[in-house]
Amino acid sequence: MKVTVAICTHNRAKDTAEAIGSVLVQDFDKKELEIVVVDNGSTDNTAETVNGLRQLHGARIRYVHEPKLGLSTARNRAIREAKGDLILFLDDDALAGSQWARHIVDVFARDPAIGCVGGKIDPLWEDEEPGWIPAEHRSVFTILDYSDVVVEMTAPAIPYGANVAFRSSVFEEIEPFREDLGRVGRNLLSSEESELIARLRDKYKVYYTPYASVRHKIAKERTTRKWFLKRMFWQGVSDAVKRRDAGATAVLKHTVRMVQAIGTSLLSIFQYKRFIRQIVKVCYRNGALVGILRYGGRS
Repeated sequence: MKVTVAICTHNRAKDTAEAIGSVLVQDFDKKELEIVVVDNGSTDNTAETVNGLRQLHGARIRYVHEPKLGLSTARNRAIREAKGDLILFLDDDALAGSQWARHIVDVFARDPAIGCVGGKIDPLWEDEEPGWIPAEHRSVFTILDYSDVVVEMTAPAIPYGANVAFRSSVFEEIEPFREDLGRVGRNLLSSEESELIARLRDKYKVYYTPYASVRHKIAKERTTRKWFLKRMFWQGVSDAVKRRDAGATAVLKHTVRMVQAIGTSLLSIFQYKRFIRQIVKVCYRNGALVGILRYGGRS
């Protein structure tokens, strides 16, 4: 088996079926591609939906139930289940372009030292994109347009989990996703991808291709200011946990910077874009403090 497409899902039966459908029509040898769906404790009809597609399309679709909640846990289960030389992760709310798999495989074929390949991620807004989102923070909506050509990604740039692939063999040398990072239930903990790719870079190259593109659905409820600020708070938590921040010095650093951002936000309350940027900083630093005080001992 050349390629395993891994789709990890939790209570998104309809979206998962559409993601599977986009893989089934790939311009790629059907005998060389399998689809592994890891159902991460869903309580909807995900199992029936996936197994129904399996009856229609055969054993190239595999359903795996992973009861322990956590996106990193589900991804690691997919790694263990994969039979392919390459593991292509596709989010359950993403739709792959018809040439997606072929272009990713082509990049890996360039150099055996390439351990990770990511592709372009275009937004598929359920509602229109809000005009208030700061340009430097569009990435929190999992939007990626790194280059117009195939190119090596230099640190700290990374591919995003909605469209990222690995050589299966790299996980014989490095540990997979850290399970103290990544979303669990309703929290928005993240940074599991950046932490893994930072370790992978010690031995392997990371590449990007604009030709292996996917469209990522962005639900209407994710385009509110409330969700955005919550996401920035959890980014602060995630970064603190990833770095294993601890101690009074780290607490003092984030507290001082949060107070500075609060002061600047009050001074810029009538300059909307500047005000939003400062509120983002407040939420991020608040999250970092929570990451240190509540999650710091879990790494």
